[in-house]
Amino acid sequence: MDFTHTEERQMLADTLSRWVIRDYPLAARLEAGASETGFSRDKWAELAELGVIGALFSEDDGGFGGAGFDLSVVFEAVGRGLMIEPLLQSAVLAGGAIASAGTPAQKEVLDALISGEKQGALAHFEADDGCDPSFVETQAKLSGDTWTLNGQKAVVRNAPTADFLVVSARSSGVAGDVDGVSLFLVPTDTPGLEMRDYQTIDGGRAAEILLSDVRLPQDAMIGEAGGAVPVLENVLGRGLLCLSAEALGLMDVIKDMTIEYIQTRKQFGVPIGKFQALQHRMAEMLLEIEQTRSAVINAASLVDAKGAARERALSAAKFTIGQIGTLVAEESIQLHGGIGMTWEHALGHYAKRLIMIGHELGDADYHLNRYIELGKAKA
Repeated sequence: MDFTHTEERQMLADTLSRWVIRDYPLAARLEAGASETGFSRDKWAELAELGVIGALFSEDDGGFGGAGFDLSVVFEAVGRGLMIEPLLQSAVLAGGAIASAGTPAQKEVLDALISGEKQGALAHFEADDGCDPSFVETQAKLSGDTWTLNGQKAVVRNAPTADFLVVSARSSGVAGDVDGVSLFLVPTDTPGLEMRDYQTIDGGRAAEILLSDVRLPQDAMIGEAGGAVPVLENVLGRGLLCLSAEALGLMDVIKDMTIEYIQTRKQFGVPIGKFQALQHRMAEMLLEIEQTRSAVINAASLVDAKGAARERALSAAKFTIGQIGTLVAEESIQLHGGIGMTWEHALGHYAKRLIMIGHELGDADYHLNRYIELGKAKA
C-alpha cells in the first residue's frame, strides 16, 4: 500500500511546519498557555487563515480534507510545535460530532468553526465513566418541546473559551447501555450551565461542567434520540488518531533534541554520545519511535473505515504511544540530566505534554484491554 502524501497534503505539511518553526516560539506558547484563555487568539486566527482548521473537515462540511492522513499531517505538526490551540477539542471532537450527525441548521456553525470565528468543545466524559463512551449519567428529560439537562461533565478542555458545547446526556436507559445516549448543542451562555475552570498541567485550560435544569429547545438535539454512541465512537476514534499523531511529532522533536545534546555535551574530554551504553539507549529509543510511526500510519489508513479492524488499529496506536511515550520522555530526560527538567529548557515541556497525551481519551491499560476484547469479539 502506498502511503505517499498527495501533493496538496504535502503542501499543507510543509506550510504548517514552516509556520511552526518561524512563528510559534516556545516562550510565546508558554505565555499563552498560562493566560486566561489558555491559548493565543492571534495564532488561532493564523491557523484558520492558513487553512489548517479547514483541513480537518471534508469538502461536504466546508473544508478540504478530513481524511485520516489529513488529521495525522496536521497533528504531527501540532506535536512538533507543542501547539496549544484547541484544534482537537473544537474542530475534531465538537465539530466532528456536528458534521457527523447534525441537521443542516446545526451544520451552519461549521463555517464559523473553520473560519476561526467560533469554537466548541465536547462535554462527554464524566468522573466515573472509565472512558466507556456509553457510560453517561447526565440526564436529559423531554417535556413538551423542551429538553432539560442535569448532570456533571469532567475535564472539558477548551470549555472556558468555547462558544458552545456538544453535551452527551442519557435520554433513556441506565449508565452503560449502548442505547439511550443523546447529544445536544448547548451555547455556553445557557442559563443553568456553570463552569469551574482551571489551568491544566501541560498548559491550556479546562473546566468541570455543572448542568442544573438546563433547558433547551427540541431542535438542540444532534442526531437521533438515544443513538449517540456510534457518533461518539466515530468522533473519539478520530481524536485517538490525532493524539497519536501529536505524540509522534513530540517524539521526533525530543529525539532530535537528545541527539544534538549527546553530540555536544562532553565528559572526560569527549562527547557523551561516544559512550556505547548511551548509544544503545539512543538506538532503542529510535527503534521505538519508528514503531510508533507505523502504528500511526496504520491508524490513519483505517480511521475512515468501520468495524473492529478500525477500533483495534486506533487502540493499538493509543496503547503504543502510551507505552513508548513514557519510555521516550524518561530516557531523554535521563540522557540530558538535570537540565532536561528546568523550566528554561524545551525538553521538559515536550516530555510533560507527551506523558499527558498518554492519559487522554483512555490510557494504555484501557486501550490494551479494549484491543484484547475487540479481538475476542472478532474471533
